[in-house]
Amino acid sequence: MTDLLQELVEAYGPVGQEDAVREICRREAAPFADDVWVDGAGNVIALLRSGDHDAPAIRLMAHMDELSMIVKRVEPDGTLRLSPLGTMYPGNFGLGPVAVLGRHETLTAVLTLGSEHTTKESHRIWETKPDQGDKALDWLHVYAFTGRSTDELASAGVTAGTRVCVHRSKRELVHFGGYVGSYFLDDRAAIAVLLETARRLGARDAGLPADVYLVFTTGEEVGANGGMYAARMLPEGVTIAVEVGPTEQEYGTSVRGGPIVAYSDALTVYDKPTADRLVDAAARSGLTPQPAALGAFESDASHSKASGMCPRAALLCLPTLSTHGYEVMCNGAIGDAAGVLVNFLVDGDIRQLDD
Repeated sequence: MTDLLQELVEAYGPVGQEDAVREICRREAAPFADDVWVDGAGNVIALLRSGDHDAPAIRLMAHMDELSMIVKRVEPDGTLRLSPLGTMYPGNFGLGPVAVLGRHETLTAVLTLGSEHTTKESHRIWETKPDQGDKALDWLHVYAFTGRSTDELASAGVTAGTRVCVHRSKRELVHFGGYVGSYFLDDRAAIAVLLETARRLGARDAGLPADVYLVFTTGEEVGANGGMYAARMLPEGVTIAVEVGPTEQEYGTSVRGGPIVAYSDALTVYDKPTADRLVDAAARSGLTPQPAALGAFESDASHSKASGMCPRAALLCLPTLSTHGYEVMCNGAIGDAAGVLVNFLVDGDIRQLDD
């Protein structure tokens, strides 16, 4: 999966502009699906049909959008003031090159704070110094230096509302000591899980016990509008989000452990029978599942359940270090999670989810 994951990570996919990621999902899902389409919210949906249409449908969701920035205003000197799209901080993603996705041209700029060799006169910089103002670096402190005039930016189609992404030069997968690190494993690694699940299901001779919808969603980082739309429009059943999951002492989770199965998060309490069956599926796969009650976390599934768009929801996570930053996971995490989903779908009694 390394080549596919690298392609997914390299693709720019800010909220509302997930086109490049969407095309990869459509291309990769098509050989294994009975039908693939894009719905009204821009989600890619791949249907794997079963022979039992009375069984509750299973909707597996992974989001296409990434944490990014949006132009708040263009300054007279051609610099850009930015706001985050999603829970993203400058310190997590670092200063350096960014891609400005203008309507007519994609430009390279540099996210910068300014010179550290300044005094209190340069208050915006001074207050971020640990031995001076001691304020955390935030979006009011940084700006994007474009090196272009306002006329040049206008010609490129750069205005308020233009998306800005971490530059492709900072998106190379790094392999070390049995782990892989990169920005935007959230949620490109989960997309790879869904595609690998489809491949494994397609390689089986036996049919599926229920219709399975692979849903590659839009806008998860800013409220999960794509996932909620799909949950409302698709046949009723169980919605399972696949995500990166925090590995911290407060949750009793480790990046070295097996897949994380969430029983709750900041928005909802997940369906316990479904979560229990995911834990059982992980155990049958020879893994050590990590049950967790997550705090500062949300997903397509929890948004859908909390808003009444779906009756039952669950969350399966790839154990990930430094979520919403430079993320790290075990090399085998994608295959492990796909194995859990396959085991859940084919070795358990799907009908019993209605009990």
